[in-house]
Amino acid sequence: MNRNLILGALLTSVFLLSALVSFVWTPFSHTAMDIPNKLQGVGGAHLLGTDHFGRDILSMIMVGARTSIAVALVAVGIGMGLGVPLGLWAAAKRGSLVDEIIMRGNDLVFAFPSLVIAILITAIFGASAINAIIAIGIFNIPVFARITRGAALSLWEREFILAARVAGKSAARISVEHILPNVTNLLIVQGTIQFSLGILAEAGLSYVGLGAQPPTPSWGRMLADAQTMVSIAPHMALVPGFAIILTVLGLNLMGDGLRDALDPRLRVTRK
Repeated sequence: MNRNLILGALLTSVFLLSALVSFVWTPFSHTAMDIPNKLQGVGGAHLLGTDHFGRDILSMIMVGARTSIAVALVAVGIGMGLGVPLGLWAAAKRGSLVDEIIMRGNDLVFAFPSLVIAILITAIFGASAINAIIAIGIFNIPVFARITRGAALSLWEREFILAARVAGKSAARISVEHILPNVTNLLIVQGTIQFSLGILAEAGLSYVGLGAQPPTPSWGRMLADAQTMVSIAPHMALVPGFAIILTVLGLNLMGDGLRDALDPRLRVTRK
């Protein structure tokens, strides 16, 4: 087994499991304030300490994982659900006006810094997890469209595609029955990478107050709350910071491992 895949899957599973468990159990209520016990360090009754309101940080990390994973997952779903059909359509109509319009639209989206436009969208329509999902999802669409088109173009010249065309199959049917199954592995790998970028984007939006709103915990907002407390309670920044780092690292390692496992050319090279 690929070591990157195993390590990445383990790291990702830890945070995914904590997010699932948070639906039914957390050590303490993530909204309960306990001012007499505020800014407690790591250890004791509060395993990862408490924040400046006395809230349990471990409970907030668990619920925050739920928020970050949900936002990133839906945003990737939006990007994949719209970007993949657009990429297949552009490849099927390669060289036509449709292909040109789709690809120039992708270039237009790529021309602007993604985080800046995401901040603009959430600033216009209001700060919420839903608007963060929409903002992040919009920038996933051209990523999946470009990758799908690039992979599909090389397949359209293959013999089995030519055979399908000779058999009288339409371009749409060929795209669904023959092209899509052959680019699925690439899309899975890219999906894990975009998932990790989605978590980073959600944390960035929450850090500036444009993501999930209180009392819903978010790793980015936890970092924002901790920035004035670093000198007296460094655990407030370190815990959510390491949560983001380890989750993104796990997803990237898993994506790298999946690429090695699913790409037959890499398997041959290793042998």
